[in-house]
Amino acid sequence: MIIASTTTQRSVQRRSFRVLQLTDTHLFAQVQETLLGLPTQTCLQRIIDCILKQPQLPNFIVLTGDLSQDGHAESYAHLSVLLEPLGLPIYWLPGNHDCVDTMTRSLQAPIFTPDKVFQHQGWQFILLNSQIPGDVPGRLSAEVLDGLTHQLETGPKLPTVLALHHPPVTLQSAWLDSSALENPDELFAVLDRFSHIKLVLFGHIHQEISVVRQGVTYLSCPSTCIQFDPHSDTFALDIDRNPGFRELELWSDGTWTSQVHRVDVELKPDPLSTGY
Repeated sequence: MIIASTTTQRSVQRRSFRVLQLTDTHLFAQVQETLLGLPTQTCLQRIIDCILKQPQLPNFIVLTGDLSQDGHAESYAHLSVLLEPLGLPIYWLPGNHDCVDTMTRSLQAPIFTPDKVFQHQGWQFILLNSQIPGDVPGRLSAEVLDGLTHQLETGPKLPTVLALHHPPVTLQSAWLDSSALENPDELFAVLDRFSHIKLVLFGHIHQEISVVRQGVTYLSCPSTCIQFDPHSDTFALDIDRNPGFRELELWSDGTWTSQVHRVDVELKPDPLSTGY
């Protein structure tokens, strides 16, 4: 299903560009390891194969965390090898499973771009670190929130996309809500002051949702590996939905469309497995 800003139809003939969001790849140092019975590296390869078959490659990719399951340098090296054939600028932010120091050392140019604030064809992108080291839920520190406020106040008033790992919106899933962003109201207090915020992207929940709040659309993205069952009060897998990624098309007047693509994977996760 394609979702769009309310005025997108006015903009179809104007210049646009495409961005892909990939999230929660959960790669291991050892290629043969699996997450709940699913080979995460094989799944990511299927995603990349799907992207390479598209009629036109996107302009760049944003990775929204949990790129590694074990935080080892080897897992990020595998990520580099898998993504290199795309030949695209790749931006990233950490999730709760990532080791920020290791990924910072590992995710280097020319494949990866370190910028957390950047502009592209009339849009601004701001990537936020919501990780609490050693913990599953997320939190935006005072330093991160102050930096965000400063950028929105002093930076260009362009249509803006924010990205972070943890969901700032309620999911109606007890176990996922318990591991979400702990201080969403502090984020909302910042965002509600600025009308040029258009989209907030996040990962972590291994499923696709869309929520509109105060004129801002909040979009999650399927994992490139296992999927979580929506609205479950306890940990549960959705074995009927395949891995996927999100595509965004953005126009210079601040309008946009988005859709999720999924790929077929023959192997299925094991709901009785442990280890997530």
